[in-house]
Amino acid sequence: MYPLSKRCGAEFFGTFWLVLGGCGAAVLAAGFPQLGIGFAGVALAFGLTVLTMAFAVGHISGGHFNPAVTVGLVAGGRFPAREILPYVVAQVLGAIAAAGVLAVIANGQQGFDLQASRFAANGFDAYSPGKYSMAAALVTEVVMTAGFLFVILGATSKRAPAGFAAIPIGLALTLIHLVSIPVTNTSVNPARSTGPALFVGGWALEQLWLFWVAPIVGAIIGALAYRLVSERGPQA
Repeated sequence: MYPLSKRCGAEFFGTFWLVLGGCGAAVLAAGFPQLGIGFAGVALAFGLTVLTMAFAVGHISGGHFNPAVTVGLVAGGRFPAREILPYVVAQVLGAIAAAGVLAVIANGQQGFDLQASRFAANGFDAYSPGKYSMAAALVTEVVMTAGFLFVILGATSKRAPAGFAAIPIGLALTLIHLVSIPVTNTSVNPARSTGPALFVGGWALEQLWLFWVAPIVGAIIGALAYRLVSERGPQA
């Protein structure tokens, strides 16, 4: 096993890549006139960030890149609780750094307005892309994150085909975004939500609580559900 410092470094860079690639696709490319990639392109971008970094550094840190995943893996018996805090700190710092780089790039466009663009921040009610309620956002984030953890635990099981876990995990994140971007702009990742929210401020920070609470609750539910159906328990 790699030292904790190296594993946290891998989590920093992995989360940096996730936020830069996923949120970057949303901010810079999703609505580009006539050639925009749209929701499907943004969904694919998020999936590709996890897929690529899981192969790049997953063998170092486990490839969490997400505080909810870290907590879920603890609930699933796959990760020690004593290492939650350093992992989460590294993930949040990586997300903030990526949001900072993205802000510099985006502000290089003439007429860009960070507040008007909403900077890929997550939200509900008036700040949901589809104007979905807080209740709808809460249910969406809980259920989607639960499903994500279920896939992660199954794909990384010792009984699953070795060496391919990053593929279903990346595809699962793509699917999650295809479903939930209209509802919340898709979080399922408190670090991903925190980076852009710090730059938008105001409403994004006021609503940030939901994008910490719901994914973490969902991750725990998903992990417990997997343990319930797994034939060999938490180490299956």
